[in-house]
Amino acid sequence: MYWYKSTKKFIIYTSVLLLLCGSYACNKPEIKETGAELKYFDIKEYFAKEALRLTTQNPLVDKTVAHNGAAENKKLKITSWTKELNLFTESDINKPAWKLSYNVQANDDSVVYKAKYPELKTREIVIRKKAGQVTAVAIVNNTHNILYNTTEKLVYAPGAYYSIEKTQKVKIMGANNYRIKGVF
Repeated sequence: MYWYKSTKKFIIYTSVLLLLCGSYACNKPEIKETGAELKYFDIKEYFAKEALRLTTQNPLVDKTVAHNGAAENKKLKITSWTKELNLFTESDINKPAWKLSYNVQANDDSVVYKAKYPELKTREIVIRKKAGQVTAVAIVNNTHNILYNTTEKLVYAPGAYYSIEKTQKVKIMGANNYRIKGVF
């Protein structure tokens, strides 16, 4: 009986310790909090501002959703622009560990970020500008392993449209194609 009580206490203490350590590890400071300068275009901040702007404007969106060619179209008001633009926000490449992981090619009207290493999910980001204002953001993401391959092509043109094209190939199940396009 004594062995059971001490084992139970050990399990409880160990569980609490692991939870505390895990929650501490999840609360890493953002790069901005450390005072470090961002190396690449700030995708997170840009889409946070766009989500706020679109929430304020509350535009009617002509949205088409397609899966393997079967499409549905509706005119609607988006209730959460933060969720709607989440795939764009998740393509942020300003992680401290990635500060030397992308080649940067800057032109007069665009900046192109290309991944140097194949294991990076975000393969390419193209930021187009005119008179200092962003006119389009195009992103290519790719995730692959021995079971599946997923490619995402994201395009956002402020005030015009956004589109998400996703191709997923799963070894046993086959391929799926998804397309979302919202026109303002």
